[in-house]
Amino acid sequence: MKLSHAVATAAILMAPLAYGQEADNWEGETELGVLVTSGNTKETNAKGRVAVLHEVETWRNNGELRANYSETDDETTAEKYQGSLETNYKFAKKHYWFLRGAYQDDRFSGYDFESSLTTGYGQRVWTAGEQSFLDLSAGAGYRYNKLEEATGQDEDTEKEAIARFAGHLDYEVSDTALFRQKLSTEIGLDDNNTITESETSLQATVAGDLSMKVAFRVEHQSRPPEGAENTDTETSLSLLYGF
Repeated sequence: MKLSHAVATAAILMAPLAYGQEADNWEGETELGVLVTSGNTKETNAKGRVAVLHEVETWRNNGELRANYSETDDETTAEKYQGSLETNYKFAKKHYWFLRGAYQDDRFSGYDFESSLTTGYGQRVWTAGEQSFLDLSAGAGYRYNKLEEATGQDEDTEKEAIARFAGHLDYEVSDTALFRQKLSTEIGLDDNNTITESETSLQATVAGDLSMKVAFRVEHQSRPPEGAENTDTETSLSLLYGF
């Protein structure tokens, strides 16, 4: 099963991040909810997510796994798995070097899978209090995507160098509410396929470590596979548990 492969791969890749680090500096969150999509898939799906963060004086490591799945009349109508891992080396108070890997398997995207590896420079350009901050980063790397045979394109893979730009804003609205905005774009330097992703979310504490979260995600490709939509959107309402 593809999900088990993704989980196994993530576990293997996460091991070096945790090696030699203090076990008590980890934190994370799990999320479960309902997802409404438009674009390549137009269904109501189950949504699951697990994210972990490890941070010490000179290193910050984070990983995330996402899964969206829908089945109607014993027929799968949506199936999407995503995983990302990033490590930051903080060589100065607000400056860091990052290394990031990402993998996506979307059954209805026209790709068998999509993957990328990037590295570059980042800066925490703004902080306020304990939870509010803005990170900006820029770097370069490599994209390797495998197309499904059904697309009918001459080449079955996309391999190219890419430039990556990203921003991450957390803003503490109150003691019990957090606004988050993530935005990234990866620009292909060969076939000029630009992939842009945005997630806007607001979460509010319900009780203890349990929160309610509403989110809106957009993914846009300037040159998607033949027969696929340029833009996918996801609107979700979910419960989030922090640990």
